[in-house]
Formats: sequence, C-alpha cells, structure tokens
Amino acid sequence: MRPIDYVYKGKKGEKAFLLGNEAIVRGALEGGLQFASTYPGTPSSEIGNVLSKIAKKVGIYFEFSTNEKVAMEVAGSAASSGLRSMTFFKHVGLNVAADAYMSLAYIGVKGGMLIVSADDPSMHSSQNEQDNRYYALLANIPMLEPSTPQEAKDMARDSFEISEELGLPVLMRTTTRVNHVRGVVELGEIKKMERKGHLDKDPSKYVPVPSNARKMHPLLLKKMERAREISERSEYNFIIDGEEKKFGIITSGVAYNYVHDYAAGKIPILKLGFTNPLPEKKIAEFLKDKEKILIVEELEPYLEREVRRIAQMEGIEVKIHGKYDGIMPRYYEYNPDVVKSSLSRVFGMTFHTDYVEKGEISLPSRPPVLCPGCPHRATYYAVKKALQKKKIKMSDVIFPTDIGCYTLGIQKPYEMADYLLCMGSSAGTACGFSRATDQRVISFVGDSTFFHASIPAMINAKHNKQNFIYVILDNRTTAMTGFQPHPGLPVDGMGDEAPMILPEEITKGLGIPTYIVDPYDIKETQKTFEEVLEKNELSVVIARQECALLRYGRERKQGTLKLYTVDQEKCTKCKICVSQFACPAIYIDENGDIRISDVLCTGCGVCVDVCPFNAIKEVSKE
Repeated sequence: MRPIDYVYKGKKGEKAFLLGNEAIVRGALEGGLQFASTYPGTPSSEIGNVLSKIAKKVGIYFEFSTNEKVAMEVAGSAASSGLRSMTFFKHVGLNVAADAYMSLAYIGVKGGMLIVSADDPSMHSSQNEQDNRYYALLANIPMLEPSTPQEAKDMARDSFEISEELGLPVLMRTTTRVNHVRGVVELGEIKKMERKGHLDKDPSKYVPVPSNARKMHPLLLKKMERAREISERSEYNFIIDGEEKKFGIITSGVAYNYVHDYAAGKIPILKLGFTNPLPEKKIAEFLKDKEKILIVEELEPYLEREVRRIAQMEGIEVKIHGKYDGIMPRYYEYNPDVVKSSLSRVFGMTFHTDYVEKGEISLPSRPPVLCPGCPHRATYYAVKKALQKKKIKMSDVIFPTDIGCYTLGIQKPYEMADYLLCMGSSAGTACGFSRATDQRVISFVGDSTFFHASIPAMINAKHNKQNFIYVILDNRTTAMTGFQPHPGLPVDGMGDEAPMILPEEITKGLGIPTYIVDPYDIKETQKTFEEVLEKNELSVVIARQECALLRYGRERKQGTLKLYTVDQEKCTKCKICVSQFACPAIYIDENGDIRISDVLCTGCGVCVDVCPFNAIKEVSKE
C-alpha cells in the first residue's frame, strides 16, 4: 500500500513508513477525529492534503478555511459542541488565530481538541522562526512536543483524551524536521466516534464578557494544575540512564534524536515530551546530585528558563549550561555537528556514533526561482515595461508584496518586493505608504492570500481614500503550499462543488475600479498598467492565468502542449529574454547562442512577445 493508504486503511500492529504529517493524521484518526480545519502553510501542509483526500472515506468533516483565525473558530466551536476536532497550521498561522485561541482557553472544550503548530527553525519556508512553545505558556494550554513520526502519531492520538480530561484544547508543537521526516510507525486501532454535535447552551460558560471571564481565569489555572499531574506521570517524559551519573542532559523535540545518537548510555538524559506544564518534580529529582546539566532545545531557552527556576526554587546547586551562557545557539535548527560540539565542550568527553559522519561538503548555491511559464513573471515584466513607457523610475515606486510564490519578485531582474510583514500586509502597508510618502505604490498579492487577510485592508483603503495600484496575482490555486483550493475556486476541501467567489466581485463591490488581464497576453497587460498609471487612483488589476505547473500537467496529458524554439538566423543576441524576462527555460549555450530547453519549457509562449526581433517561434507539430 501507499503511505496514504496506511494512514486510513492500516491495521493495528502493522508498521508503515510515514511522513511526520501523515503520522499526525493517523494518530488523530486513532484518537477519534471527527472534524478538522486549516489554512495551508508549510511545514504543516501535508496534514491537510491527506485529510482532503480521505475525509469522505473515513466519514469526517474537513475544510480549508479562509484563514487560520476562521479555522480555529470553526474547530473550536465543533469541540464545544462535543465533537473531537483538530486545527493545524504553520507557526505564524497561530499569530493569525491567536485572538480566538486565547479566548478558547478560557471557554474550554467539551470534545477533545488538538491544535498543531508546525514551527520552522532555520526559516526554510517562513519569514521568522518564532518559538510557539511560548503560546502554550501565554494561553495556559497543555502542550506536547514529538521528536519522531511515531511520537507524533501517538501524541496526536492521546491529545484528545488529555483534552477531554482537562476540558482544554491541547497544543502539539512540531518542527519542520518532525513534519517532513519519514520514519517507521507502528499503527494502533482507528477509533470511530459516533457523537453528534450539540451545544448545551450556557452563556456563563461560553460567553466571556468581563463578569464571566473573571470566573473563567481561576478555573483555567486549576485545570492547569491537573495538567501538571498528568505531565508528571506522562510516558512522554522519561529518563534514559547513563554511566556518568554526575552529568545530565535535558532535551525535547527533534534535538533529542541528536542527543540520543551521541550520549545515550553515556550521560543520563531527561527527555521531555509533555512540555506545558512541565513535570517539575521529575525535573527536580533529575537535577539532584548532578554537577553539570546541559539543556539541548532548538530556538528559545524555553526549557532552560524553567529548569533554572525549578533549581532555584528547590535549592538545588547545579551548573546549568545552555543558551544563556552561549553553549547552545539561540537561532536556526540544530544538527548532529552542533549537538556533538556542545556535548564535548560541556562534558569534556569524546562522542561518536555508529553511522559515518558526513564531514564538510561544499554545495553550489541554488536560489529559488519562479517556475518556467509562471504568469507572475509576465506580470512583473509588464509592470516594469509600463513604468518605463510612462518614464517612472523604479526608485520612485514602492512595491509592497505578500506571502506566496510571487515573493520571489524580490529577485533580479524584477526587483518588485520592497516591503513585507505578513499574510495580507500588502494592502495595509500600501495604505500606509500611500499616505506617508510621495512615492507611487504598486502592491502585489496572490489570490489565496487576498481572501485570507487582504479584504479588511482594502475596505480601509477605499474608506480612507488611499491611492495605490493593487495587483492580485490570480493563478487559480494556493500554489506555494501544494495547490489547495480557496474561495475563488469552484471546489472545497472535501472535493465537493462549491460556490466560487471571484476577487473582482469583492473589489467592484467596494467601488474600486477593477481591471482583469491575462498576463500571457503581455502587450495588453502592459497597456492596462499604462492606463492605470495614468489615472493615478486607487485601482485593482487582477492578473489571471492558471499556475504554470497545473496548466503544464493538463496540457501534457491532453497532448496540446506547445513548445518554442529560437530562430538563430533572426536572433540578434540582445539577451532581453535572458537578462530582462529571465525565464529559466531560456539559456545561453556554450557557443553563445540563445536556446529554449524543451525539458523546462511549459509552453506559455510569452517569450514570443518578449522578443523584439520575432526570433522565437512555436515548434512545428511535425
């Protein structure tokens, strides 16, 4: 069977080679999952991709919500009605959901609820590497931290029981190396829940007006005291004994794997998996009679701060090493080399593993690029040509951008990404720049991100009479995270037909002049931008063309894919197609000739219009 088949078909006792995110889905099903929601974001995306494919088969409800706040509200209300629910997103998604999240801790849940925050140390696909363990402390919500796909599966399963025992959501904090690693997972039994959702009306419990909220807070703290008792006896907090009894290591998350490889059997290890609230008695007992302790955790000194506090309160004199004394880095993800170096530095011992260590390998840099045929490239090119035609300098224009594939507009030769904060910020920051400066403002956003967080700011722009051009790069999917649907498409997360809400229906409804262009028709697109620049008013341009990867796949299957070549007799070697348009499928060969790779070309045909000498033509079908 394929891994995804094991997720929902695998029998108890079978072993499967699962991605961490697949293991989370399996664990949730073993825990009786009935209801799930998300907004896609790497490294959590595969959880939703799997659920989208199997939801009907296993009889649960799943949706791709408009944004993470909505996803939290949807899943939270389902849990309040008694269903076992899950919501999940990347770490910055919890920022968006935080308003609902904080209140949900006060209100509590009736059915078990799992919230998965997929953190991204080293920022492989993110704008920051915030440590969301602090969100558990902030909200007073129990937290689990898996180190392997097996633990991710087991913790997802157990979180529902913990949640219902406490009447609180459970936060499971993963990291990229847990979400995206594959490992052998022993499967348990899938639990089928036959509950029907029903809200037992009780405004004093579910409506946190000040008079009610004041009563809810002490109750929340009492729940967390019970959670501490669960943490003390949790199987996810355990000790691995070692020969050097005077030393000790406390660790959690994926860093535990590196510690285990080097130190298991040599130095006692306290591995923490139930990390809010921490098992204070177990930690204090571990610290006793130790001379040195090393805390190994990625990102912030979350454990270290608490361990130091526990040692001080218990009067335990032990030397604690970690981030505060500079032994462990406070940024980027760890690897075996980082952990090995720190172990040797603190304990003065030699550490090695059974596997062959890689040593230093020098690899060439390979920056990410917009795909061949990407319609965003054509839009950027058209905007740049329009500015040149209107004699507006690039230095006189501010280009706010947003979260998506099109953030790559930051690269040369486009250089159309000057400012970025978060999802949807392209509209809000455009409002600010249009008032605070005399510069022209042209802002870019994707279709999914527009629905996610841009609409309130566009209402703000209209109401406050701002002046900028808002370019919605509509490629008909949520491309960067794996082609998930959004409200602008006629299908939902379950694969069912759904009402399609077009961005222009919203912007025209706000009374904003809206223009729709096909970026593959680069001449008309340029002409439209010239007209909009001339009008100098709040405007929306929707550049609509399907993602090149989706179009390419479909046209290959249909046999309608077009390919293009360069007529060397007409080519003047001006290199506009290479240096200004910069499609990766166009290259200069060893003889200095311009060529188009028939392996990379996706057949968009935009380069035909880009070439001023008509040197690019479609390859004959014959």
